[in-house]
Formats: sequence, C-alpha cells, structure tokens
Amino acid sequence: MMGRTHIIVGTGVSLSLLHMGGISLSIPAAAVAFISSVLPDIDEPNSLLVTRVLPNWLLRIVQVALIAAAAVVGIYGMENYPWNLILAALIAIVSFMPSRSLRQWVIFFIGLGLIVYGGSFHPWHLLVGSLLILTTFLPHRGLTHTLYGVGVWTFLLYGSTQSYGDAVWMAGGLSYLLHLIADSLTNRGIKPLPPFKWKLKFKLMSTGTKQGAWIEMFFIGATFIIAWIAFSPLFL
Repeated sequence: MMGRTHIIVGTGVSLSLLHMGGISLSIPAAAVAFISSVLPDIDEPNSLLVTRVLPNWLLRIVQVALIAAAAVVGIYGMENYPWNLILAALIAIVSFMPSRSLRQWVIFFIGLGLIVYGGSFHPWHLLVGSLLILTTFLPHRGLTHTLYGVGVWTFLLYGSTQSYGDAVWMAGGLSYLLHLIADSLTNRGIKPLPPFKWKLKFKLMSTGTKQGAWIEMFFIGATFIIAWIAFSPLFL
C-alpha cells in the first residue's frame, strides 16, 4: 500500500480501537501511532518515512559536505600519502551515490552515532542505533515486516514511554501491526515468521495499479467510518 494509506488506516484504526476499548488517548499516543504506521518501511530508503526524514535537499547538503571533506583530506593529509588520496577518493565516491544508497549510508551513521554517543543519554539508544544499522542491510519487507518487528517495537515503546501511559505503546504496537496486515493484502504479501517460508498474502491488490488504488480508497473509507463510530459520541 501507499504510505499515505498506511498513515490513515494505521493511525485512524489504532486510535479508534483504543478509544472504543476505554483507553485514554493523548497527543504522544497519536504521534507514535502516526510514526508506527509507516515505520516498517524504514528498510526502504525511498519510502515515505525515510524521504521525509531525509529529504533530497538534506542529501544535497550531505553530498556537498562529503565533497568538501574529500578535498580537505586530499589536500591537508599529504603526510599520509597515498592513503589520504585513497580515503579522499572513497569519500568522493560516497558523495556521488544515488539518493537511495546515500540514504542508507546516512541511516547507518545515525545508528552508529546513537551507539557511540547516545548510550550515555539513554540505554535505549544503543538498541535503537543497532536496529537502524541492521535495517540498512535488510531487504524491503524483510525483518521489519515480521511479527518479530512488531514485538521489538512494542517492547521498546513499553520500556521507554511508561510515563506517558499505556496508550502510547498500545497505539504504536497496534499501528505497526496494521501496517503488516495491510501489506498482506498485496500480491507480494509478507513473511511474518522467518525463517519459515510461509507467506501471508491475500492477493487483493498491487500497489500503484488502478485496482490497488480503488482497494486503498475502500480501506480509507472504512477507516473514516470506524473513526466516526468511535469518536462521534464526543460531538453529539
């Protein structure tokens, strides 16, 4: 499914179900549900989530910075010749990588930074950094599109957001799970429990096709109906 559909369905349905279940909602819960609805696609550098966090203009800045760094290493590192030129060439090569590959490298170094420096602020940063690095080596709809991914994300939220109440980790875990359920409707499906090769796929649609667009519209409409049922008593 398209990213915008995941956001509407994941956020809308998860918050509606929690509200109908008597769980008190909050702005942090809504924000986490929103992010969790597209988080499984973090393993795809061109996904909606990653391109919004690392837009093209930011990548251009990274490229310019890398070119400048290559020049500095090449010019001012002559005492280490020829290794300075080799390192400068490698940095320059990275700077000219396609946007998709460059985003993967940026995610990798963000994860590395969290591991090296983030642990002193919060121990969870070590785990988050490790997961970010891991996603750069995973194929799309790999480990992040499994029940293990749901469990790890829910566990992280449960351990780090207790001060905000149960709504946050519940909304995040449910919204993440709804993303997987939505992707199981596609022809490609998901492998929810690797290393088992069993795939969960209902073959109802293919993303980007006319039929797929109609099915996505149906689920968006169903989400608004569920939200109306859940929240309309607040306004009537």
